[in-house]
Amino acid sequence: MSKKRIKSKILHSFLHDPSAILGSMILVVFILAAVFAPLITPQDPYDLTKVSLEHFLTPPIWMDGGVWPYILGTDDQGRCIFSTIIYGCRTSLIVSTGVVLIAGSFGILIGLLSGYYGGLFDAISMRVADTFYSFSTTLWAILFLGIFKGGSILVVIIAICIAGWVKYGRTMRGSVLEIRDSAYIMAAKATGASDFRLLFKHLLPNAMPPIFVIIAVDLAVVIMLEATLSFLGVGVPLTEPSLGMMVAIGKNYVYAGMWWMIIFPGTALVLLVVGINLFSDWLREELNPKIER
Repeated sequence: MSKKRIKSKILHSFLHDPSAILGSMILVVFILAAVFAPLITPQDPYDLTKVSLEHFLTPPIWMDGGVWPYILGTDDQGRCIFSTIIYGCRTSLIVSTGVVLIAGSFGILIGLLSGYYGGLFDAISMRVADTFYSFSTTLWAILFLGIFKGGSILVVIIAICIAGWVKYGRTMRGSVLEIRDSAYIMAAKATGASDFRLLFKHLLPNAMPPIFVIIAVDLAVVIMLEATLSFLGVGVPLTEPSLGMMVAIGKNYVYAGMWWMIIFPGTALVLLVVGINLFSDWLREELNPKIER
């Protein structure tokens, strides 16, 4: 089947899957909002010159006491809830993208080399992976962030990557083991192709489909993990916006009737994760022919 026909088939499948379209639309809206946050938000919630306690705990605009332009109300520091959510989504997307790029690249490389060469390198790398996999990624991240207190977004990304590479490495290794003895690999070897060419020209492209699914799923997992860490107080610093931190602050006021402080950021977090999951479900079905729709 030609590449053009494959692309046409994938596009047809996507356009006839309502959940995939809905997930993609949600994801695109959040990405655009995060990228153009300074242009669409009424204030920068982390610019102290634009935040005033005068608007402390202002309700949403449709309620008594609501004030324009704080359409979703304000928090306990007078920050616009809508603006903070948009900037918080930016943080979530930066962390998730950073983790996928760093952990994914490292795990793919380890899995590729381990599956191709085998032997001692394979044994050592997989035992290390098993060690990291014995404990949850959340636990490793909390341990790392507990050691490096007062870090930054980069520190949070590194903390999640400590164990986050394992799933990529194990999956890539399994894919390589399945295809390394294929006829086209043997033919490439017979023509004198170097290991570098075999690894990155033949093995890597053909072993990537399962990795694409992991990437799509991992984006949502990392977003929830970052929110969890921030909720626990060990995630991004207080100077950075975070949906998890907003929920943590909002829970202290929910019983006092300030429900907007927890409902709106919580809803945004759920919608972002649902959008990614809807798209990743379609991608998983599309790349795995064994799954029946």
